[in-house]
Amino acid sequence: MILKKIPNGSGVVTLCVEGKGMSSPALAQKIKSSADMGKGLTFIIGSSYGLSEKVKKSSEIRLSMSEMTFPHQLFRVMLLEQIYRAFKINNNETYHK
Repeated sequence: MILKKIPNGSGVVTLCVEGKGMSSPALAQKIKSSADMGKGLTFIIGSSYGLSEKVKKSSEIRLSMSEMTFPHQLFRVMLLEQIYRAFKINNNETYHK
């Protein structure tokens, strides 16, 4: 069901514990590169049970923000904050640490 929700032509980033860590500037660069190519990004957050291998294989990037498990609602806010930070970085605006 998740794969059916991904817009055509969108880059996919799966958030999973076995993913690779990425700095805020690196995420900002990925978002900028996708935008420069006219391509959106779809972020998929795994549940506490993870994501199916089929969903993970559909992604360009497997991203991990931590090896810890967080409640889904909290993680959505954490991801949104990182996306917001990326836009601030890409706009050369300051953002507190």
